[in-house]
Amino acid sequence: MTRRYQFLSLVFATLVPFATQAQSTPTYSWANLPKIAQPTFRKDTISILSYGARPDGVTLNTKSINTAIAACSQKGGGVVVVPGGLWMTGPIELKSNVNLHLNKSALLLFTPDKSQYALVEGVYEGKRAARNQSPISGTNLENIAITGQGIVDGNGDVWRAVNKGQLTENQWKAKVTSGGVLKDDGTTWYPSEQFKKVSTESRSMLLSSEKPLSSFEDMKDFLRPNLVVLTSCKKVLLEGVTFQNSAAWCMHPLMCQDLTIRNVTTKNPEYAQNGDGMDIESCKNFLIEGCTLDVGDDAICIKSGKDEEGRKRGMPTENGIIRNNTVYNGHGGFVVGSEMSGGARYIFVSNCTFMGTDKGLRFKSVRGRGGVVEHIYAKDIFMKDIGGEAIFFDLYYFVKFATDGQRDERPVVNEGTPVFRDMKFENIVCNGAKKGVFIRGLPEMAVKNITMEKMVLEADKGVELIDASGIRFTNVRLITKSTKPVILVDNSSNLTFDTIQYDPQASLLFSVLGERSQNIQVKNTDVAKAKTKAEFSKGALEKNLILSSIK
Repeated sequence: MTRRYQFLSLVFATLVPFATQAQSTPTYSWANLPKIAQPTFRKDTISILSYGARPDGVTLNTKSINTAIAACSQKGGGVVVVPGGLWMTGPIELKSNVNLHLNKSALLLFTPDKSQYALVEGVYEGKRAARNQSPISGTNLENIAITGQGIVDGNGDVWRAVNKGQLTENQWKAKVTSGGVLKDDGTTWYPSEQFKKVSTESRSMLLSSEKPLSSFEDMKDFLRPNLVVLTSCKKVLLEGVTFQNSAAWCMHPLMCQDLTIRNVTTKNPEYAQNGDGMDIESCKNFLIEGCTLDVGDDAICIKSGKDEEGRKRGMPTENGIIRNNTVYNGHGGFVVGSEMSGGARYIFVSNCTFMGTDKGLRFKSVRGRGGVVEHIYAKDIFMKDIGGEAIFFDLYYFVKFATDGQRDERPVVNEGTPVFRDMKFENIVCNGAKKGVFIRGLPEMAVKNITMEKMVLEADKGVELIDASGIRFTNVRLITKSTKPVILVDNSSNLTFDTIQYDPQASLLFSVLGERSQNIQVKNTDVAKAKTKAEFSKGALEKNLILSSIK
């Protein structure tokens, strides 16, 4: 080996580790939170009035608003102002370096005329799909914003179906008389005959080489648009505005970087199918703070693509801060999944209040998704009147269970196996839920290494762990109506229960099931208060429940 070759080899060996390290994801913590770059704008201001817009609620202002935005961008950017008034419009396309600012009392109302919305290639639950053009959209932009104190209304009721049972009698009568058609049995209202036909036939909206965009014209009315879709944009700010009444998801930033959503209000009816509040998908460096959500589906939701398509994209949602938010109605306060095939990591959730949501902290996936969800941290979360579980993990999302033990079949772990691991939740308080904590992993891939400490959970039932490993509870108070058992362990291992308080009249503290339930440590907990400390069944062995340091 020549000296020159030795020298080059040494240089290469020295530089490669540094290059690899530079490209890796930084390790964040509460003391070292991600930094999110903010957009900045020139002070130049343009009013949409200067381009012929009229606030009479009748004039279609699509051209005037889009021309104002384009002119502002071409001049180097600035602020496009929407003054107070009722502005009817079709789809709006944002441009780089423009802040679309809605003054107080400005109502941007999107037209119910669906012919104004072009059929476009979009994304549905992480996959390429035919959609109607979103009311507000932008692609490959930089330095953009929607700010102010006005309202953006997607006129979503003209787009979506609704079941009779979701409305009051008077609401149902009003819906029927508004037009549309009914399902043959009279239980569902559809916006149109085309919508009804497609819905009852369960036709797919996904694009493929065999199904190009042009083949979806006969189901256009069924393809509900998300209200705000921003794709591959950098330095994005949504601040102060109320976004409401979306046909499908309300806000959908996709593959964006440096995203801030601040002091935004998001409203959708409780019956709004897919009426999510915010779906942050495959985004890097984001901040959601001071927002209020009252929606028909998941409130603040983390996604990163679905199944093989999401894994090929390979863009995790990462480096996020979610703080000081309030959620009223919603299927979950903070949600990860189920389309998380690209993964999610380093997300910090704090000082949030959930009142009346179906679930609190919600994590969901299923076999075939793949993806790794890790380094999720939540603290100072306060919940009231949760419909289901305060803390919820389920890797059997939308799976119907057989009653003959089929769930225990263990397929080979592969790229389609979802992984949820390495998280910490602290200072969690819940007043009212069906269950305090529910974790259900897969037999072949347990939910792993979750630490929960300093929690007070008042619920019908306490804790249920199925196919979980490395779960640690410290300083947890369980106030439960059902005390048989307070804690259920099913085929779960390496568990620690340290300083647990529970109802002193509990009839059964632990129910342990399954031969894979092993190494269950109970520390600093007075197990003698319960009438029965533990029961074992389905192959579980008493020796695997280890009681130590009993007070």
